[in-house]
Parts: sequence; C-alpha cells; structure tokens
Amino acid sequence: MSELASKAVKPKSAARAKQLGFLQAINRAQNEEMTRDERVILMGQDLRANVFGAAAGALESFGPSRVRDLPLAEAGSIGVAAGAAMAGLRPVIDLTVASFVFGAMDQFVSQLAKARYMFGGQATLPVVVRAALYYHGGTAGHHADRPYPMFMNMPGLKIILPSTAPDLLGLLKSAIRDDNPVLCFEDANLWGRKGRGPIPDADDHIVPLGQAAVRRTGTDVTIVGIGLGCFLAQQAAEELAADGISAEVIDPRTLVPMDWPTILESVTRTGRLVVVDPANRTCSAASEIAARVAEDCFGALRGPITRVTTDDTHVPFSPALEKQIYPTKDKIVAAVRRTLA
Repeated sequence: MSELASKAVKPKSAARAKQLGFLQAINRAQNEEMTRDERVILMGQDLRANVFGAAAGALESFGPSRVRDLPLAEAGSIGVAAGAAMAGLRPVIDLTVASFVFGAMDQFVSQLAKARYMFGGQATLPVVVRAALYYHGGTAGHHADRPYPMFMNMPGLKIILPSTAPDLLGLLKSAIRDDNPVLCFEDANLWGRKGRGPIPDADDHIVPLGQAAVRRTGTDVTIVGIGLGCFLAQQAAEELAADGISAEVIDPRTLVPMDWPTILESVTRTGRLVVVDPANRTCSAASEIAARVAEDCFGALRGPITRVTTDDTHVPFSPALEKQIYPTKDKIVAAVRRTLA
C-alpha cells in the first residue's frame, strides 16, 4: 500500500489533534473498506488520475482492476454498477455532481431500487453512489440541483447526507457494507472549515445508517437541519440563545431510513418544529418531516410547523440572485420567532 493510501487508512497518532476534512473522510473510508473487503471497487470519471481528489492513492494501492475509469455516461455507469453488484462486487460510484443523476434515472429507479424486490431477494445490490451538491457557487441550473427528495420517494434506496467529515467517514463505511443501494449526497458547501471535525480515534469509525445526531439540546423549539442547513441551524441557535430562546438542533444524517424516534421525541418535548432543507420547498425532505410530525405529534404542538427551504425556482447564474433563494441563518431565526409567536 502506498504511503498516501496508508495515511488515508489510518492517520498517524500525531495527526489525531488535526481536523478531518470531507475529501480526507472519503479517501479514508474508501481505502479502509477496499483493504477490508476485496470485493469493493471504485468506478467513476478520472479516478485513476485522482482529478477530483476523492481517490488518493487508490490506483497505486489496489491496482487498475479495482479502480475503474468510466466515460461520461451516467446511465451506463449505474447500469454497469448494478450488474457488477449482482455478480458479487461492491461498487462505489463517483458521479461527481449531483445534477448528473438525472442522466441515469431509469437505471436508478428501474434497476438499482427494484431489482432485489423484483427477483424475490435472489439478488443483492450493494452499490454506493456518491454525488456532491454544488449549489451556492454560481454553477447555475445544470449543476446546482439538490435532488435527494426525489429518491426519498422511491422504495429500495437508502440515502445519506452527512453534515460533518467524521459523519461522512462513518456513514460511507456503513453504506459500503450495506447490501442495499445507498446514495451518498455530499454538501459541497461543507467541504471547507464548516464540515471539518475531529479525526476519530477509532481505527474502524462507523456511524450506523438511520441514526440522527442531536447537535445541540434545547427546550423551546426543535430545529431539524439537513446538510448545510444543520450548520446554519446551529448558528441560528447561538443567536437565539442570546435572547433566551433554547433551540434543540437535530441532524438527521440519514434521510432513508429516517430516525423518526429522535425527531418525534424532541418535538414532543419542545412543542415546536422548524425544518431547514436546502432542497426546493415542494415535496422536499422538510415537507415529509413536517407531515410526519403533524400526524404523530399533533397533540404536543404549541405552534405552527415552519419550513425554511429553497424557493421553487431553478438556480439563477447571477450570484446576487442565487444567494436569495437558499436558507440562511436569518431566515431560520425569523422562522423560530414566528413559531414561538
């Protein structure tokens, strides 16, 4: 194993105090799982050259048979991954930009999501598809979508959306070990300091799928934040605390399966809910969370459920216009004050 890959698999003890970044988390998760299980392979565009930084040391450590470059053909890539999985491999596919999933929708919906059911459990599809959410950066309509709610509507797919690098490390490892297809959406707005976290001490850091994290405890209102929304929710909670408002912040981390007990228990205590979701408002993850809470916690609610989401519009190229459509700290603070009123 190369020196670069070795560092990705098991950081030196002297580096324990350093912060783990998103790309480091991806590399470490992939390298550790490829070392643990020879069936794990990487597939995607320009992986061997590590153009996007998420395959550091992989080619040198595991060879060309386990690091496969694919053409710019998303439907073919997901189809190949589905076939490889049914033949006994465990592919990890890098689609780079989340908007590119649309080019492979039939393979996602008709093959990945349904094959295990359609074949009566005779086939398993342990496929992980990684895709980054590149909104908020002037990438315009064809590169800035947040499409995870669409896949929440399709049975058979699991969905993770971590907001910190340590969670990405642990969730990605769990996803690779899962016998079901898992879509890993990575919020690129968190790739800098926002998403960094302490490097886990455990050599095998695992975060189970379907387990939310309570980022901040509180008593007056529950704020559920998805991806960048969780970071913004924590900022809003800090500002609200200065005015004596105690906000509990929950990071779902996994959207399918959702950790409903943690969310419902929190809202039952606080009596109020604000959901922060970078996806478009209609049929969003925020909408599903709001509906479930309204059904199961109606008697405990002391104020209206409020959603802070992206406007139902395509992403404009103009930075001045784009920044107005997404959730912000100020929008979250205003939503909390409305539900308290």
